[in-house]
Amino acid sequence: MSSLADYFETDWAAMTATDWVGTILTVVIFVLMVVAYVQVFRPKNRDKLEARKHIPFEDDHEDRGENDGRP
Repeated sequence: MSSLADYFETDWAAMTATDWVGTILTVVIFVLMVVAYVQVFRPKNRDKLEARKHIPFEDDHEDRGENDGRP
C-alpha cells in the first residue's frame, strides 16, 4: 500500500489554468473565512457585534408611503 505522502502528491506542472484558478480561489476563501471567524469570536468585538445584531430585523422606513416604495 502506498504511503500517505504518495496519495497527496500533486503534479504542479500538469495543472491547467482552471486548476490554478480553483486552487487560488479555494485558498483565498479559506483565509477570508478564518479572518471572519477570528473577528466574530474575538471577545473585544462582542459589544460592537451585539449592537448590530438587530439590523436584519429592522424595517426600512423610507420605503413606506402611498406607493409602498414603488416609483
